[in-house]
Amino acid sequence: MEPEEFDSDVLKQFVLAFKKGKLKPIVKSQPVPKNNKGPVKVVVGKTFDTIVMDPKNDVLIEFYAPWCGHCKKLEPVYNELGKKYKNEKNLIIAKMDATANDVMSDRYKVEGFPTIYFAPRDKKNNPIKFEGGDRDLEHLSKFIEEHATKLSRTKEEL
Repeated sequence: MEPEEFDSDVLKQFVLAFKKGKLKPIVKSQPVPKNNKGPVKVVVGKTFDTIVMDPKNDVLIEFYAPWCGHCKKLEPVYNELGKKYKNEKNLIIAKMDATANDVMSDRYKVEGFPTIYFAPRDKKNNPIKFEGGDRDLEHLSKFIEEHATKLSRTKEEL
């Protein structure tokens, strides 16, 4: 609730709207990118549901902080990963500045940077956290290949 004037009538209206389920949460979000056609899609608070939670696509999402040294080191590798899978129709490689945007699902816990999750198209509420592997093209690709629900190329072609 962010009223300009706070009084009992405003509070009463707020509580009634809340009880009826008519309130929308305030979402911390950067502006929605005008051009989001690169190999790595930019996710912001307002687009989290439409991109990451889209049941038509598998999504690999990196939650990063712009000041994080590990994130800066990962960026060229992550861009390469995006280029490698850019022609996959049902796979999105995405990133989100977790310091400037709210993560709209409590299933995606960000406790350090970078944090990477794979959100399978059929299990959006059970994302798989990338852990224990090097953050390089080989290990990230293997992680995707292992968890992807639908890739156009076969493993033999790799």
